[in-house]
Amino acid sequence: MLTIGAFVLLLGCVFGSYLVSGGSFDVLVEAIPFEMWTIGGAAVGAFMMANSMHDLKHALGNFRKIFGGAAFHKQDYVDLLSLLYFLVRLATTKGNMALEPHIEKPDESPAFQKFPKILANRFASAMICDYLRMVGMNADDPNQIEDVMARELKKTLKEELHAAHALQNMADGLPALGIVAAVLGVIKTMSHIDRPPAILGAMIASALCGTFLGVLLAYGLAGPCANRLQSVVEEEAKFYEVIRAVLVTHLHGNAPQVSVESGRKMVPNEHMPTFLELEEAVQSVHIS
Repeated sequence: MLTIGAFVLLLGCVFGSYLVSGGSFDVLVEAIPFEMWTIGGAAVGAFMMANSMHDLKHALGNFRKIFGGAAFHKQDYVDLLSLLYFLVRLATTKGNMALEPHIEKPDESPAFQKFPKILANRFASAMICDYLRMVGMNADDPNQIEDVMARELKKTLKEELHAAHALQNMADGLPALGIVAAVLGVIKTMSHIDRPPAILGAMIASALCGTFLGVLLAYGLAGPCANRLQSVVEEEAKFYEVIRAVLVTHLHGNAPQVSVESGRKMVPNEHMPTFLELEEAVQSVHIS
Protein backbone atom coordinates (compact mmCIF):
# COMPACT_ATOMS: atom_id res chain seq x y z
CA MET A 1 0.00 0.00 0.00
CA LEU A 2 2.87 2.36 0.81
CA THR A 3 4.44 1.66 -2.59
CA ILE A 4 1.24 2.56 -4.43
CA GLY A 5 0.73 5.68 -2.36
CA ALA A 6 4.31 6.81 -2.94
CA PHE A 7 3.92 6.32 -6.70
CA VAL A 8 0.73 8.39 -6.69
CA LEU A 9 2.62 11.11 -4.79
CA LEU A 10 5.41 10.96 -7.38
CA LEU A 11 2.97 11.39 -10.26
CA GLY A 12 1.16 14.17 -8.43
CA CYS A 13 4.38 16.13 -7.89
CA VAL A 14 5.65 15.63 -11.46
CA PHE A 15 2.46 16.41 -13.35
CA GLY A 16 1.10 18.84 -10.74
CA SER A 17 4.15 21.08 -10.94
CA TYR A 18 4.03 20.87 -14.75
CA LEU A 19 0.38 21.93 -14.80
CA VAL A 20 0.77 24.71 -12.23
CA SER A 21 3.75 26.15 -14.09
CA GLY A 22 1.63 26.60 -17.19
CA GLY A 23 2.17 23.31 -19.01
CA SER A 24 -0.52 21.86 -21.22
CA PHE A 25 -1.74 18.28 -20.95
CA ASP A 26 -2.92 18.26 -24.55
CA VAL A 27 0.49 17.28 -25.94
CA LEU A 28 1.05 14.66 -23.23
CA VAL A 29 -2.39 13.09 -23.67
CA GLU A 30 -1.85 12.84 -27.40
CA ALA A 31 1.75 11.60 -27.31
CA ILE A 32 2.08 9.35 -24.25
CA PRO A 33 -0.04 6.42 -25.55
CA PHE A 34 2.19 6.08 -28.62
CA GLU A 35 5.38 6.67 -26.67
CA MET A 36 4.29 4.06 -24.12
CA TRP A 37 3.64 1.66 -26.98
CA THR A 38 7.19 2.17 -28.22
CA ILE A 39 9.03 2.28 -24.90
CA GLY A 40 6.92 -0.19 -22.93
CA GLY A 41 6.73 -2.68 -25.76
CA ALA A 42 10.48 -2.50 -26.36
CA ALA A 43 11.19 -2.86 -22.63
CA VAL A 44 8.96 -5.92 -22.31
CA GLY A 45 10.49 -7.44 -25.43
CA ALA A 46 14.02 -6.88 -24.14
CA PHE A 47 13.02 -8.31 -20.75
CA MET A 48 11.72 -11.46 -22.44
CA MET A 49 14.86 -11.77 -24.58
CA ALA A 50 17.13 -11.54 -21.55
CA ASN A 51 15.37 -14.21 -19.46
CA SER A 52 14.36 -17.84 -19.77
CA MET A 53 10.74 -18.94 -19.51
CA HIS A 54 11.41 -20.18 -15.98
CA ASP A 55 12.89 -16.80 -15.02
CA LEU A 56 9.95 -14.95 -16.56
CA LYS A 57 7.42 -16.99 -14.56
CA HIS A 58 9.49 -16.57 -11.41
CA ALA A 59 9.76 -12.80 -11.94
CA LEU A 60 6.03 -12.42 -12.53
CA GLY A 61 5.32 -14.43 -9.39
CA ASN A 62 7.63 -12.21 -7.36
CA PHE A 63 6.16 -8.88 -8.47
CA ARG A 64 3.42 -9.19 -5.83
CA LYS A 65 6.15 -8.81 -3.18
CA ILE A 66 6.74 -5.25 -4.37
CA PHE A 67 3.28 -4.23 -3.14
CA GLY A 68 2.68 -6.86 -0.46
CA GLY A 69 6.03 -6.73 1.29
CA ALA A 70 7.75 -9.60 3.09
CA ALA A 71 5.67 -12.69 3.82
CA PHE A 72 7.00 -13.16 7.35
CA HIS A 73 6.14 -11.09 10.40
CA LYS A 74 6.70 -11.31 14.14
CA GLN A 75 4.20 -14.10 14.77
CA ASP A 76 5.67 -16.17 11.93
CA TYR A 77 9.11 -15.99 13.53
CA VAL A 78 7.65 -16.90 16.93
CA ASP A 79 5.89 -19.89 15.36
CA LEU A 80 9.07 -21.00 13.58
CA LEU A 81 11.15 -20.79 16.75
CA SER A 82 8.46 -22.61 18.70
CA LEU A 83 8.41 -25.46 16.17
CA LEU A 84 12.19 -25.69 16.14
CA TYR A 85 12.27 -25.66 19.94
CA PHE A 86 9.90 -28.62 20.05
CA LEU A 87 11.95 -30.57 17.52
CA VAL A 88 15.38 -29.97 19.04
CA ARG A 89 14.03 -30.61 22.55
CA LEU A 90 12.54 -33.88 21.31
CA ALA A 91 15.87 -34.86 19.77
CA THR A 92 17.73 -33.90 22.94
CA THR A 93 15.48 -35.78 25.36
CA LYS A 94 14.44 -38.82 23.31
CA GLY A 95 17.08 -39.06 20.59
CA ASN A 96 17.09 -38.37 16.88
CA MET A 97 14.96 -41.44 16.13
CA ALA A 98 12.04 -39.75 17.90
CA LEU A 99 11.99 -37.14 15.13
CA GLU A 100 11.17 -39.62 12.37
CA PRO A 101 7.34 -39.39 12.61
CA HIS A 102 7.63 -35.62 12.19
CA ILE A 103 10.31 -35.27 9.51
CA GLU A 104 9.41 -38.21 7.29
CA LYS A 105 5.79 -37.11 6.77
CA PRO A 106 5.51 -33.48 7.91
CA ASP A 107 1.99 -33.23 6.44
CA GLU A 108 0.86 -35.78 9.01
CA SER A 109 2.97 -34.45 11.88
CA PRO A 110 1.04 -32.84 14.77
CA ALA A 111 4.02 -30.52 15.26
CA PHE A 112 3.94 -29.14 11.72
CA GLN A 113 0.14 -29.14 11.60
CA LYS A 114 0.12 -26.80 14.59
CA PHE A 115 1.91 -24.23 12.41
CA PRO A 116 0.16 -24.42 9.01
CA LYS A 117 1.96 -21.45 7.48
CA ILE A 118 5.34 -23.12 8.01
CA LEU A 119 3.99 -26.40 6.67
CA ALA A 120 2.66 -24.59 3.59
CA ASN A 121 6.10 -23.07 2.99
CA ARG A 122 7.63 -26.02 1.18
CA PHE A 123 11.16 -24.67 1.25
CA ALA A 124 11.13 -24.03 5.01
CA SER A 125 9.52 -27.35 5.93
CA ALA A 126 11.79 -29.28 3.55
CA MET A 127 14.85 -27.51 4.92
CA ILE A 128 13.95 -28.43 8.51
CA CYS A 129 13.17 -32.04 7.65
CA ASP A 130 16.11 -32.60 5.31
CA TYR A 131 18.77 -31.43 7.73
CA LEU A 132 17.25 -33.19 10.72
CA ARG A 133 17.11 -36.30 8.55
CA MET A 134 20.80 -35.89 7.77
CA VAL A 135 21.51 -35.70 11.49
CA GLY A 136 19.63 -38.97 11.93
CA MET A 137 21.96 -40.48 9.31
CA ASN A 138 24.93 -39.63 11.56
CA ALA A 139 25.88 -36.53 9.55
CA ASP A 140 26.25 -34.69 12.82
CA ASP A 141 29.37 -32.60 12.18
CA PRO A 142 28.02 -29.09 12.89
CA ASN A 143 30.67 -27.40 10.75
CA GLN A 144 29.87 -29.59 7.76
CA ILE A 145 26.12 -29.15 8.15
CA GLU A 146 26.53 -25.39 8.54
CA ASP A 147 28.63 -25.24 5.37
CA VAL A 148 26.06 -27.19 3.36
CA MET A 149 23.21 -25.04 4.66
CA ALA A 150 25.11 -21.84 3.94
CA ARG A 151 25.73 -22.89 0.35
CA GLU A 152 22.10 -23.88 -0.16
CA LEU A 153 20.83 -20.59 1.27
CA LYS A 154 23.30 -18.62 -0.84
CA LYS A 155 22.15 -20.43 -3.97
CA THR A 156 18.48 -19.90 -3.11
CA LEU A 157 18.98 -16.21 -2.36
CA LYS A 158 20.78 -15.71 -5.67
CA GLU A 159 17.89 -17.34 -7.53
CA GLU A 160 15.29 -15.30 -5.65
CA LEU A 161 17.17 -12.06 -6.37
CA HIS A 162 17.19 -12.69 -10.11
CA ALA A 163 13.82 -11.01 -10.59
CA ALA A 164 15.05 -7.85 -8.85
CA HIS A 165 18.22 -7.79 -10.94
CA ALA A 166 16.24 -8.34 -14.14
CA LEU A 167 13.91 -5.48 -13.23
CA GLN A 168 16.90 -3.24 -12.47
CA ASN A 169 18.37 -4.08 -15.88
CA MET A 170 15.08 -2.99 -17.42
CA ALA A 171 15.23 0.24 -15.45
CA ASP A 172 18.78 0.87 -16.71
CA GLY A 173 17.60 0.47 -20.30
CA LEU A 174 14.44 2.56 -20.16
CA PRO A 175 16.13 5.98 -20.57
CA ALA A 176 17.84 4.72 -23.73
CA LEU A 177 14.56 3.36 -25.05
CA GLY A 178 13.05 6.78 -24.33
CA ILE A 179 15.74 8.30 -26.52
CA VAL A 180 14.88 5.79 -29.25
CA ALA A 181 11.26 6.93 -29.13
CA ALA A 182 12.35 10.58 -29.15
CA VAL A 183 14.65 10.05 -32.13
CA LEU A 184 11.82 8.40 -34.04
CA GLY A 185 9.71 11.47 -33.25
CA VAL A 186 12.45 13.77 -34.55
CA ILE A 187 12.71 11.70 -37.73
CA LYS A 188 8.98 12.06 -38.22
CA THR A 189 9.26 15.79 -37.60
CA MET A 190 12.09 16.25 -40.10
CA SER A 191 10.07 14.45 -42.74
CA HIS A 192 7.48 17.24 -42.37
CA ILE A 193 9.94 20.12 -42.33
CA ASP A 194 7.76 22.05 -44.79
CA ARG A 195 5.00 22.39 -42.18
CA PRO A 196 4.37 25.68 -40.29
CA PRO A 197 6.51 26.34 -37.16
CA ALA A 198 3.54 25.82 -34.83
CA ILE A 199 2.97 22.32 -36.15
CA LEU A 200 6.70 21.48 -36.08
CA GLY A 201 6.89 22.74 -32.49
CA ALA A 202 4.04 20.44 -31.48
CA MET A 203 5.73 17.50 -33.20
CA ILE A 204 9.04 18.21 -31.42
CA ALA A 205 7.20 18.45 -28.11
CA SER A 206 5.57 15.11 -28.83
CA ALA A 207 8.97 13.58 -29.60
CA LEU A 208 10.44 14.88 -26.34
CA CYS A 209 7.69 13.05 -24.47
CA GLY A 210 9.60 9.87 -25.31
CA THR A 211 12.69 11.00 -23.41
CA PHE A 212 10.52 12.23 -20.54
CA LEU A 213 8.58 8.97 -20.30
CA GLY A 214 11.68 6.77 -20.50
CA VAL A 215 13.40 8.62 -17.67
CA LEU A 216 10.23 8.74 -15.55
CA LEU A 217 9.59 5.02 -15.91
CA ALA A 218 13.23 4.19 -15.17
CA TYR A 219 13.82 6.31 -12.07
CA GLY A 220 10.24 6.76 -10.90
CA LEU A 221 8.88 3.23 -11.30
CA ALA A 222 11.12 0.36 -12.44
CA GLY A 223 14.21 1.34 -10.43
CA PRO A 224 12.38 1.84 -7.09
CA CYS A 225 10.39 -1.35 -7.67
CA ALA A 226 13.62 -3.30 -8.26
CA ASN A 227 15.10 -1.93 -5.03
CA ARG A 228 11.90 -2.72 -3.14
CA LEU A 229 11.82 -6.28 -4.45
CA GLN A 230 15.46 -6.84 -3.53
CA SER A 231 14.93 -5.60 0.02
CA VAL A 232 11.87 -7.85 0.46
CA VAL A 233 13.70 -10.92 -0.83
CA GLU A 234 16.67 -10.24 1.45
CA GLU A 235 14.35 -9.78 4.43
CA GLU A 236 12.56 -13.05 3.72
CA ALA A 237 15.92 -14.84 3.51
CA LYS A 238 16.37 -14.11 7.24
CA PHE A 239 13.55 -16.57 7.94
CA TYR A 240 15.69 -19.41 6.65
CA GLU A 241 18.79 -18.11 8.40
CA VAL A 242 16.88 -18.59 11.64
CA ILE A 243 16.49 -22.28 10.82
CA ARG A 244 20.19 -22.61 10.12
CA ALA A 245 21.16 -20.85 13.34
CA VAL A 246 18.93 -23.04 15.53
CA LEU A 247 19.94 -26.36 13.96
CA VAL A 248 23.66 -25.60 13.92
CA THR A 249 23.60 -24.43 17.54
CA HIS A 250 21.73 -27.63 18.43
CA LEU A 251 24.36 -29.74 16.69
CA HIS A 252 27.04 -28.06 18.77
CA GLY A 253 25.41 -29.69 21.78
CA ASN A 254 23.65 -26.69 23.28
CA ALA A 255 20.39 -26.84 25.20
CA PRO A 256 17.15 -26.24 23.26
CA GLN A 257 16.67 -22.86 24.96
CA VAL A 258 20.12 -21.76 23.82
CA SER A 259 19.49 -23.02 20.29
CA VAL A 260 16.28 -21.04 19.83
CA GLU A 261 17.89 -17.98 21.43
CA SER A 262 20.60 -18.08 18.76
CA GLY A 263 17.83 -18.21 16.17
CA ARG A 264 15.98 -15.30 17.78
CA LYS A 265 19.08 -13.16 17.31
CA MET A 266 18.85 -13.73 13.56
CA VAL A 267 15.30 -12.33 13.34
CA PRO A 268 15.13 -8.84 11.78
CA ASN A 269 14.90 -6.26 14.56
CA GLU A 270 11.54 -5.10 13.25
CA HIS A 271 10.02 -8.53 13.96
CA MET A 272 12.22 -9.85 16.76
CA PRO A 273 10.28 -11.07 19.80
CA THR A 274 11.71 -10.33 23.21
CA PHE A 275 13.38 -13.05 25.25
CA LEU A 276 10.34 -13.30 27.53
CA GLU A 277 7.86 -13.35 24.63
CA LEU A 278 9.69 -16.23 23.02
CA GLU A 279 10.07 -18.10 26.29
CA GLU A 280 6.33 -17.87 26.93
CA ALA A 281 5.58 -19.02 23.37
CA VAL A 282 7.85 -22.09 23.41
CA GLN A 283 6.71 -23.13 26.86
CA SER A 284 3.07 -22.98 25.74
CA VAL A 285 3.63 -25.42 22.85
CA HIS A 286 1.93 -28.69 23.74
CA ILE A 287 2.00 -31.34 21.01
CA SER A 288 0.76 -34.83 21.64
